[in-house]
Amino acid sequence: MAADAGPVKETGLLRHPDYKLHDPGPNHPERPERYDAVIAALEASGLAASLTPIEPRRATEDEVALCHTRDYIAIAKRDIARHARMLSTGDTHVSDKSWDVALDAAGGILNTVDAVMQKQVSRAFCVVRPPGHHARPDGGMGFCVFNNVAIGARYAQRKYGVERVLIADWDVHHGNGTQDIFYSDPSVFFFSTHQSPWYPGTGDERETGDGRGKGTTLNCPFPAGSGREEILGVFRNKLLPAVKQFRPDLVFVSAGFDSRRGDPLGQFTLADEDFGELTKIMREIAASTADGRLISVLEGGYNLSGLASAANGHVEALASA
Repeated sequence: MAADAGPVKETGLLRHPDYKLHDPGPNHPERPERYDAVIAALEASGLAASLTPIEPRRATEDEVALCHTRDYIAIAKRDIARHARMLSTGDTHVSDKSWDVALDAAGGILNTVDAVMQKQVSRAFCVVRPPGHHARPDGGMGFCVFNNVAIGARYAQRKYGVERVLIADWDVHHGNGTQDIFYSDPSVFFFSTHQSPWYPGTGDERETGDGRGKGTTLNCPFPAGSGREEILGVFRNKLLPAVKQFRPDLVFVSAGFDSRRGDPLGQFTLADEDFGELTKIMREIAASTADGRLISVLEGGYNLSGLASAANGHVEALASA
């Protein structure tokens, strides 16, 4: 940074208008306006100006292959090049720009990992789309093409020798793709709160990992109508004790704001201030074992005004002194 640019701010922000170029089609809930809603809220509150900008970049296919099979990468590339409106591996709607934007989303997370690991910032919020937590090793799913958080976690391990990564997912839908990628991996702890029964039908509390990864998956499913008491309760009473043993070196949040009340695709009742409290818990975890290193990545949230206010509350807590 140039000498006259001032001190580096502790919290980074990854943003770029190209993330709007992925267009799932008319009336699709994961629409480009989601990006505008979040950025407008951060600008209106003054938070955007207080954060350190993180430059985006495009991920390579080799980097995506840290978590996805070469066959799936080739299929997704071919489907989109043929102007498909849905990936042949699942229920993911795409458009002609979706290949580039999905690579841009993943690559932006990798630049954010670089910024955090190289101490340019301590923590960051990544306003990317398409989201990622349903993307499995061998296929897209839901609204997701590539698993942004998972690729970021594996990249941090490969490039920087990070030994243990925590991924906490408070989206209303279970992050089945993230779970699948790390289910047998003891170096990544995956924690999820989600509505059940609900899409995608996974995330039973008995799903705790496999083989050497047994015990490093912790699912907390809740019925429709659950909110602050249930979700903050398990973050405090289940996740905090678990990470005292696991001791992550880097922390990710799959920040889905469809767990807020009033979302059309979820039936949880979290309020804006609850996301602030969840963020404080995650900062406490990051501070305790990871030197404060925390990367939050946008997942769901489909009521535009609710998404905007919840994300703003999250970033306010993320950036507070």
